[in-house]
Amino acid sequence: MSTHDLPQGMIRATGTTGTHEGYMPGFGNDFETEALPGALPQGMNSPQKCSYGLYAEQLSGTAFTANPPERTWCYRIRPSVKHSTRYTKIDLPYWKSAPCVDPDVISLGQYRWNPVPLGEEKLTWLTGMRTMTTAGDVNTQVGMASHIYLVTESMVDEYFFSADSELLVVPQQGKLRFATELGIIDVEPKEIAIIPRGLVYRVEVLEGPCRGFVCENYGQKFEMPGRGPIGANCLANPRDFKAPVAAFEDREVPSKITVKWCGAFHETQIGQSPLDIVAWHGNYAPMKYDLRTYCPVGAILFDHPDPSIFTVLTAPSGVPGTANIDFVLFRERWLVAENTFRPPWYHKNIMSELMGNIYGQYDAKPEGFVPGGTSLHNMMLPHGPDRDAFEKASTRNLGPDKLDNTMSFMFETRFPQHLTAFAAKEAPLQDNYIDCWESLEKKFDGTPDGTWHK
Repeated sequence: MSTHDLPQGMIRATGTTGTHEGYMPGFGNDFETEALPGALPQGMNSPQKCSYGLYAEQLSGTAFTANPPERTWCYRIRPSVKHSTRYTKIDLPYWKSAPCVDPDVISLGQYRWNPVPLGEEKLTWLTGMRTMTTAGDVNTQVGMASHIYLVTESMVDEYFFSADSELLVVPQQGKLRFATELGIIDVEPKEIAIIPRGLVYRVEVLEGPCRGFVCENYGQKFEMPGRGPIGANCLANPRDFKAPVAAFEDREVPSKITVKWCGAFHETQIGQSPLDIVAWHGNYAPMKYDLRTYCPVGAILFDHPDPSIFTVLTAPSGVPGTANIDFVLFRERWLVAENTFRPPWYHKNIMSELMGNIYGQYDAKPEGFVPGGTSLHNMMLPHGPDRDAFEKASTRNLGPDKLDNTMSFMFETRFPQHLTAFAAKEAPLQDNYIDCWESLEKKFDGTPDGTWHK
C-alpha cells in the first residue's frame, strides 16, 4: 500500500489476487477488483440487482465494435448521470487545443526552453497547465498537444475529466496522486501515468511543488509497439505497467466537476464525490509505469539505430508505420558500437519531435538542455549534435562507454506542432539555441588523405 495516507473516507481494496502495493500488473489486462467483499458480480455484467444496492455501468473507451473493445464494467453508489447536471462554460486560458495557430507566432524553427519556473502563484492541476504545442484537430480526434504542468495545490472537492483525450503524464519534480474513479495512482519522477479519456479524477500534491510534462493524445489510445525482429523481450514489458485496485469515496459534500469537451471547458456542481465505484472489471483503466524498468536495445557492432528503437508506447494513426504519437525514452545505456559516430546523427524527419529532460544530460546536447527543459524540432527541419558534441564523438576513444545519469524523452507526432502564444512569448525560450550549430566548421578538403589537388 502507499506510504501516504488515503484521503479521508476512502476505502481501497486489499488482498486482491496479483496485487502489489495497491496495484495490479499487466498492460491491457482484463482486471477485476472490489473494495467490498462480494461487490463484483460473477458470471455476468448486469444482474437484476447488484450487491450493496450498487448500480452497474459500463465505461467504453472504444466503439462497441472495435477489436478488441476496451471497456470496464463499474459497480457504483450512484450512476454517473447523478454526477452530471447543467454545465457552465469556463475559461482555462493557458490550456489550448488544436487547431491553435496563432498568426503572430512562427512555429517553423528549432526551439529550446529552460524549465518553466514555479513561482509564488497557487496552482492546481487545471490552473497550472501550460500548453506548449498543439498538432492536428481535437474535433476530428487526430493529433496531440504537449503541456507543462505546474502544481502547488491539491484539488479539494474538485474533479476533472477529458472527453477529448488520453493523458500521458511525465513527472519531473515532486509527487502527485491521481485519485480516480477506478483507484489511486501515485507518480513521481522516473515514472509515468496514463489517464484514459472520460475517467473522472482528482489530483493531489503529495510532495510539492510539482512540475512535469503531459502529452494529450486526441487519437487512438496508446499501445505497446510491435517489437518486430527484437522478439518477445526487452523495451517495455507488459507486467511492469500497473493498474490500481478499486477504491471509493462515499462523501456527501458540494463538489465541482470540470469537463474538457471539444477543446472547451465546462463545469457542473453536484452534491457528492463522484469517486464512488466500489468494484470494477475490464481492460479500460488508468496505469502507471516505472521508466527504470525499460530495457533499451541498441547497436552492438556498428552504426547508430533510429530513435524509434527506444519507443515505450505508440498511438497509431491511419497510416501504417506512421504514428499519431510515439513516446520515446532515452535513458542510461551502454554504447559499444565500433568505428561509429555514436550520438544521434544529423537529420530531417517527417515526424515533429518535442523533447523533455527529466534529469541529467542528453548526449547530443550536453549543454543548455537542462532538467525540466524542453526542445522542439518540427517536421523536416534539420537538427543534430552541437559542435562540441560532434567534435567529442568524432575523436574520442571508442571503448565501451556507459551513458549514465540521463533520462530524456520525446513526444513525436506525424503532424506539425504549432507553438502557443505562451510557448513563444511567456515561457523561458532560449533565444540563442539556434546558434549552437553556428560554430560547426567546413572540414571538406577534397581528398581522402586531407590534401586538396586542383
